[in-house]
Amino acid sequence: MKQKRKAALPRYGEYNCVLKYLVEQGFETQCILPPPLTRRTEELGARNSPDLVCTPFKTLLGSMIESLEAGADVIIMVLGACRLNYFGELQEQILRDMGYSFDFVNLSLYNTGKKRDILKILKVINPRCSLVKAGKALYDAIQMLQHLDDTTSLYYQNCGFDPSGTYPKIYRKFIADLYDAQSLTDIREAYRNASHAFADVTLRKPEDPIRIGIIGDYYTVMDPFSNLEIEQKLADMGVEVHRLMNLTNDMLRNNNNQNKQAVIRRFSEYSMGASSTSDIWQAQVYAERHFDGVIQVKSACCMPETDIMPVLANLSRDYKMPVLHLTYDSQTSDVGLMTRLEAFYDMVEMRKKVAR
Repeated sequence: MKQKRKAALPRYGEYNCVLKYLVEQGFETQCILPPPLTRRTEELGARNSPDLVCTPFKTLLGSMIESLEAGADVIIMVLGACRLNYFGELQEQILRDMGYSFDFVNLSLYNTGKKRDILKILKVINPRCSLVKAGKALYDAIQMLQHLDDTTSLYYQNCGFDPSGTYPKIYRKFIADLYDAQSLTDIREAYRNASHAFADVTLRKPEDPIRIGIIGDYYTVMDPFSNLEIEQKLADMGVEVHRLMNLTNDMLRNNNNQNKQAVIRRFSEYSMGASSTSDIWQAQVYAERHFDGVIQVKSACCMPETDIMPVLANLSRDYKMPVLHLTYDSQTSDVGLMTRLEAFYDMVEMRKKVAR
């Protein structure tokens, strides 16, 4: 009897729980969860990557190596709107040159919307899986994705105003429940329990708290390790943190770039690729909602994020809203980040007091 495949996706925030559910419940294949990202992950990736490639490339490669070390024999590479779409071929070749034996599913190659290409993915992961079961699991996984993003947004908007420290415990329990979920009922129950628990917490939230919006490249802005947990750091300062950039918004809700481009036309007439249009649109949304500031989170060597910096400067000038630019690489230190965040917070707080 042929042994079951062991599939893995590189670490991407907490989104691995969604893939785990889809692979195990839909494809009937064991899902290997890579270890949480650490400095070792970064070092493994950086040591085996081209020097000038962007930081997410190195982090993803390091996580792939750790997945293979954990026993995975199928690596699934995500797709994206930037060079991320072209990472897969190079990463696969690097891993093979290192001596690893595995099957590689590069989702960028199957992103055509055609049924036959979706079937090709299934053939690599598990040729015997039921299409009906896979379709049902995909629906469930989309529900999980939405509940995950909605709960994460609620958490960072409020956790900084919880003196009891209950919010983080509820959130960690919610994430653990999603990883353990075996059905849509389990997913909905986890979401319902977390929502009720959050509602029962008494918050000490001022009437007009400092509100900061986070924008940035797809990977760095959504992965807490890669951005050194910037959202939690801001929340701990007493900030209501908002991040419109998540997979639910980007793929299911606010996914029409043509509409966004029309809204931001006075700042940028053409798209500069990747997340550039979404970033400018989100910054304008924050400005029109009278946020106190915006922080751009970008990885080193990310060209689209670098290109929009002058556009964000114009938007900052017109709306009189400060914008902080943060660039991350493997050398970015926690202490250096805190120094910049504290200075930005002090400036925003002073502006808010003067405006009153």
